[in-house]
Amino acid sequence: MMLRKSFSLVELVIVVVIIGVIAAIAVPRISTSYGRSAENALASDLVTMRKAIDMYAAEHNHALPGSQADGSGGAANSAAAFISQLTKYSTPDGTVAASRDVQHQYGPYLRKIPVLPVGKNQQSTGIAIDTTSSPPVVTAGTEGWVYNPTTGEIIANSDDANLDNSQAYDEY
Repeated sequence: MMLRKSFSLVELVIVVVIIGVIAAIAVPRISTSYGRSAENALASDLVTMRKAIDMYAAEHNHALPGSQADGSGGAANSAAAFISQLTKYSTPDGTVAASRDVQHQYGPYLRKIPVLPVGKNQQSTGIAIDTTSSPPVVTAGTEGWVYNPTTGEIIANSDDANLDNSQAYDEY
């Protein structure tokens, strides 16, 4: 007669309990890591956009992007002008074109406007314009970013708190 070796029910239950304990430890750590990476992406995106704004101003006689008409339909102090002046080639007066030529020698400063990685308007690339507040204030809209073309300040359009509850995303 041949004896079959197999796991007992007790051994199987112990293995399942061990796997459950490991999962209970690992899942919260993974979700916290995702939140931290989104917060780091927000900080990085803000640095990138702020540097692009500064570079645009340096090459355009201290005029900020969006503060002047872009020549293609984007009026002064508009989101359309801000986006086109940062993502297209431009002249010293802020007129934009899709390709570089003798006149349109500056830019582009960004390939595209980044998506907001955190908060209530997560995944939005829209720009809200605030010409009255410094720093700009969060709006009720669905835009990802709030920009003041008179001061050059840009913030995340979310007053949700970060993972530590130590500051709101619009304070980054």
